Amino acid sequence: MNTLTQNQNRAADQPASASRDYVVPAVNISSNANEYLVEAEMPGVAKDGIEVLVEGNQLTILGRRQAEAQTGEFLYCESCPDDYRRVFEIASDIDTAKISAQMDQGVLKLRLPKVERVKPRKIPIGG
Repeated sequence: MNTLTQNQNRAADQPASASRDYVVPAVNISSNANEYLVEAEMPGVAKDGIEVLVEGNQLTILGRRQAEAQTGEFLYCESCPDDYRRVFEIASDIDTAKISAQMDQGVLKLRLPKVERVKPRKIPIGG
């Protein structure tokens, strides 16, 4: 998978000035003749809490979780309201102008269309 690769997918890959904690969302990546499909799990993130950024050859996924009001003190917490962040390096066979995103039940689905020159095509044989 040379085209869409992880680029230091750790919370530590942020600028030193950033003091936020991020959770790295689990992703599934698939490919067909026309596009790549990236599915990122981000439970607790609303549609308006997502940012997908393409800058140069980097695709960044950000998801902001809203902390729910709590009436008491946490005694134990495994699902903290940290934000999500994942960065991928993308190659030139992706048409970045046509990337689309959809959020459905906590799963962000990104469609990354391949540029026409890399799509397979059948060459007709003349007679």
